[in-house]
Amino acid sequence: MRGLTVLHVVLFGLATPSLARTYDQYWNLPSLSYDYVIVGAGAAGNVIASRLSENSGISVLVIEAGPSDEGVTAAIAPLLAPTLTPNTPYDWNYTVAPQVGLNNRQFALPRGRLLGGSSSANYMVHHFGSSDDYDKLASLTGDNGWSWANMKKYIFKHEKIVPPNDGHDTTGQYIPANHGTTGMLSVSLPGNSQVIDAKVTAASQQLAAEFPYMNDTATPEKIIGIGWTQQSIGGGVRSSSSTSYLRSANSRPNLSVLINAQVTRLLPTGIENGKLAFRGVMFANGPNQIPGVVLAKKEVILSAGSIGTPQILLLSGIGPQADLQKLHILPLVDNPSVGDNLSDHVLLPNIYTVKGSDSLDGVFRDPAQFQTAMNTWTTSKKGPIANGVTNQLGFFRLPKNATIFSKGADPASGPKSAHWEMIVCNFWLNPGVALPANGSFLTFISALISPTSRGTVKLASSDPFDKPIIDPRMVTTDFDKFALREAVRAVKRFASASSWSDYIIAPYQTLAGTTDDEIDSHVRQLSSTVFHPVGTAAMSSSSSKGVVDSQLKVKGTAGLRVVDASVWPFLPSAHTQGPTYLVAERAADIIKSA
Repeated sequence: MRGLTVLHVVLFGLATPSLARTYDQYWNLPSLSYDYVIVGAGAAGNVIASRLSENSGISVLVIEAGPSDEGVTAAIAPLLAPTLTPNTPYDWNYTVAPQVGLNNRQFALPRGRLLGGSSSANYMVHHFGSSDDYDKLASLTGDNGWSWANMKKYIFKHEKIVPPNDGHDTTGQYIPANHGTTGMLSVSLPGNSQVIDAKVTAASQQLAAEFPYMNDTATPEKIIGIGWTQQSIGGGVRSSSSTSYLRSANSRPNLSVLINAQVTRLLPTGIENGKLAFRGVMFANGPNQIPGVVLAKKEVILSAGSIGTPQILLLSGIGPQADLQKLHILPLVDNPSVGDNLSDHVLLPNIYTVKGSDSLDGVFRDPAQFQTAMNTWTTSKKGPIANGVTNQLGFFRLPKNATIFSKGADPASGPKSAHWEMIVCNFWLNPGVALPANGSFLTFISALISPTSRGTVKLASSDPFDKPIIDPRMVTTDFDKFALREAVRAVKRFASASSWSDYIIAPYQTLAGTTDDEIDSHVRQLSSTVFHPVGTAAMSSSSSKGVVDSQLKVKGTAGLRVVDASVWPFLPSAHTQGPTYLVAERAADIIKSA
């Protein structure tokens, strides 16, 4: 996918509505004191900002480390999403520590660094996980408000299903009654048909016992099977938390947004009921820049994501006491769970060479084809650029009699949850590896959905502008190795369906292996991240474990909450933006009720 970069994509220039009350220098802010200060303008932060500012008597400030998304074409044109990360001004440009389970390789962990956060830079796949995920969350937190019976209502508040941009008949591709039509975020089915669409559907019919067709991939009560991808796209353009939640609130005089300001630490402001309050927020435009400080009269809400949130907590003296002391940071709240429990979905590209020129590789390789596609999108918001990277995907479970279950419990949230995912892409998609100069390709991504490997986010130093040490410790458990091995074998079975016989030529390079050792080597050589980190500020009902309670308050503190993907104690059976939006919607209700 990195082949797009050689086409010199223009990232700027597309006109979008201007953002109101957005500041890039803190001394221009209308105040240095607000009822709520939200750190991070990503999926969760913008939901909270929008919902809280509905009350005109409440003042809200959002602080975003990156720039505005306004006019950033690659954050608007869906298929250009992979050009936004890594190694751009719109990415935090993190690199994971050497992964012992993956040949000690290092690779990028993309995280959006602009208004909208990763919702402005991800690949826009949108669903909510399984109902089991929410019921497990309720069990772990001791709060039935997180159960699916309560959480399902937030889909209708959040989502606005819109027709796909090509206007095709969507009968049988999703269940309208299960989706919102008046919510904030536009969501649609694929808007550009591809030659492989019919082949995927036919393969699911030919191999129905293992790969059943799913008539709605975003219905949490039933997610196992393969079907049509739902994406945060409307009218051929990306729908992010910035273009939806934040933009809808732009005209409110009680909401201010500060961009290009990285929060460096939280400041203690006193003792309340025996707990240290953190209502001061320090930030700066960059290293060696004069810092600014704002105060929250009610609460500071950390929505900096699964990497940024634990980093800020640690820099503020909230975390493992011994680790903080080694870096000469004064420990204020000793909590060993901060930055612990990092979990991420593993991405494994399984690539085939294919016949003809029906893949999208020509668009990515040939500047003339790319320009034609861009012209179509610019004039009509149609064509391949108006679409995401995949039209079809599926979630699957290992067989009940899989030998791995004799060694330990099933790590999935429940019988309705997935062990692995298959994502079908009609082009070369191998993160960090350039598109070959010749050939056409088909990629079946295997994503490990219920990994048991856990890692950490730790500070490299006390300098807030030093990147943290991110070590997800991917594929370091027997279950993860087994599940990925079996996922590769399942992909091979799917690709052997007769519907592919006139298209697929052969497995590419390491995918050709058939033995356990050969497949394990394939996994170690090619696996990286779907960039869905969670868990580093996890919710729990325990007084000794976890970072936040069921109300998302940081344990041992006052005036401080966390609302982002880091509060999920485990990975849901979904690309994580959907579950993060739902958590944020409930969090807004919790905060309002307080």
